[in-house]
Amino acid sequence: MKKGAYIPFLLVILFSCAKKKQQKVPDIQNYQVLTLAPREVTVYNDFPASIQGQNVVEIKPMVSGYLQDIYVPEGASVTKGQLLFRIKNPQYEQDILSAKAAIKIAEANVNTARMNVEKARPLVQQEIVSKYELSSAQYTLQSQEAALAQAKTTLANAQTNQGYTYIRSPQSGTIGLIPYKIGALVSSTATDPLTTLSNTTNIFAYFSLSEKQLLSFMSSMKGSTTAEKLNNMPLISLVLADGTIYPEKGRMETASGGIDSSTGTATFKVVFDNKLGIIQNGASATIRIPVTLNNALLVPQTAVYQMQDKSFVYKMMKGNQVMSEAVITSPTDDGNFVVLKSGINAGDQLVLNGLNISDSTVIKPTPANAAEIYRTMKSKSN
Repeated sequence: MKKGAYIPFLLVILFSCAKKKQQKVPDIQNYQVLTLAPREVTVYNDFPASIQGQNVVEIKPMVSGYLQDIYVPEGASVTKGQLLFRIKNPQYEQDILSAKAAIKIAEANVNTARMNVEKARPLVQQEIVSKYELSSAQYTLQSQEAALAQAKTTLANAQTNQGYTYIRSPQSGTIGLIPYKIGALVSSTATDPLTTLSNTTNIFAYFSLSEKQLLSFMSSMKGSTTAEKLNNMPLISLVLADGTIYPEKGRMETASGGIDSSTGTATFKVVFDNKLGIIQNGASATIRIPVTLNNALLVPQTAVYQMQDKSFVYKMMKGNQVMSEAVITSPTDDGNFVVLKSGINAGDQLVLNGLNISDSTVIKPTPANAAEIYRTMKSKSN
């Protein structure tokens, strides 16, 4: 091959090498890195709860009859002693008339027996008749007086039964649904009550803890007995069905007194003042119990990503390489931060906003302003 033939070949090789030298080395991305340090933080445990009024009474009739009058509408607020219903039963009116007539007869018999005693007394003194006649007259008087007392008792019972036809409120509260209409036959043996009456001045929020939850819960509270632990508990919040926080705080009390063997749970209740009248009997809500952690590793939610129902974070390794680590987390009340329960230790460095980073990727770390991050958390919680 001639010498001139090598020139194009060399030019191709030189051009190829120059192109390789012009290719840029991939840029190293800049990420914020947070160094973990133990902090005091309050987290919240939520439990579904059912609401009951302080006192819920079923209003049932004491006597049978037809519902003649309904004096209150459903949902009305009533006071103690207020007339609610009237039952029509002519039998009780007739019983009163019969009892009054029996009283008049018994009174006449008593007067007659008393006259016989007064008549026999002087005759005995004059020895015209024997003492037996006087004793017999006195016994007859006692018998007639007893019959009069029985007649009065019968009248009182009839009046009491008639009084049961007027049903009054046993307490102040709110009327529930009224399933019966005017003219309906009601009785004391009916399954459904005339209505329910709820006193919701205070309300009870009932919720359950499993045996495992109960042991964990009790171990975190101060005190040697259950009563002491409950007394040392902080005030509890109530999250209403629309997600709003009820403005009044509540105190926790025991309800079941032990673990139900059929369900494996223990029932507790939290007492809330319902002076605002917002919460109704039968409502659903969520109990939110605060728990203070003294040495918690707290990170923003953006430092955690999910994969197959598991949580991961990006941890800084030697040489500024990033590796994913599985962690167990617990959210704070605002949902912007999480507490790392396992998988990470104090002093570890985590990448913030590091989505879609591959393991072993080298990054350029920038220290995050921890004071600013946690100050934001405090301002939101306040």
